[in-house]
Amino acid sequence: MTNPNVGVVGGGPWGRALAKAARRAGSSVVLHTRRDQDRQDEGVAMTVDYAAVAKAPLVILAVPSSVVRPVLAALGDHLTGQHLVVHGIRGFGTERLETVSDIVRDETAVRRIGALGGPVQAAELLRARPSAMMIGSRYPEVVAAVTKSFQSPHLRVWSTPDLKGLEWASALVGCLSIGVGFVEEAGAGPGLVAALISRSVDEAARIMVAAGGEERTMLGLGGYGDLLASIALDDRPEVVLGKALAQGVSLDEALSRAQLRIEAVPLIPRIVRFAEERRVQATTFRALCDVLHGARPEILLERVFAA
Repeated sequence: MTNPNVGVVGGGPWGRALAKAARRAGSSVVLHTRRDQDRQDEGVAMTVDYAAVAKAPLVILAVPSSVVRPVLAALGDHLTGQHLVVHGIRGFGTERLETVSDIVRDETAVRRIGALGGPVQAAELLRARPSAMMIGSRYPEVVAAVTKSFQSPHLRVWSTPDLKGLEWASALVGCLSIGVGFVEEAGAGPGLVAALISRSVDEAARIMVAAGGEERTMLGLGGYGDLLASIALDDRPEVVLGKALAQGVSLDEALSRAQLRIEAVPLIPRIVRFAEERRVQATTFRALCDVLHGARPEILLERVFAA
């Protein structure tokens, strides 16, 4: 194939879904994966060579946050300041709460960076169901490249210059989506779920501002909109996890039912510590910590509405 427009790193469901979405939008795509090389997605070239991915001017990262630093250290040998790097990872680095864009700057020469966010899910992209996605970047050329490479009749792309805000909003919404699944399974009606969402988004916005993001990002499609979508996304991994916990199963069993790695599970206690160190209210996130360890369903609503 000629040099690709888009290189995707990560052969899990999210990476494959992004590769298919870019291909559907007319991009030429190469996917770096060490999984199941025999499983071909139509129109998507497969490779195990980072140099092949780096032939694309736009590189998308779709790997777990726990491995993103070593992946970037290896990929960085093939990237230059001419590349655009965008990630779709809902977590942070393992050393502190550094964002993935911080890690890209640490490990590579790339400076034109962006992040994906918003309500779009892997299953929607794989099934070509219409959805919406955010790109956060201070660089207009990054926004333009992502929009051109992914936008199609099946996927609308919106943008924000608040990169850090979108990274934090995506991570915080991943945590709160567990709570939505939890209270829905416990029998909460639409009114209570709406109240939980409203109050928890307000709390998340304060935490995000303490981290350096803009409040309006949490209140837009990348935050509020993303969390609202979790009401209707029964197959969203975080929602599946929350519903399973409300049924009284162990965390290990709940994770097994979700099938995908959920960044929010190790992240929730770290968010609580971050908020407490800065004296920011984190009632919902403390309750979510208890939920992960078997608290009864009523505790989440009791804590949130007592605040």
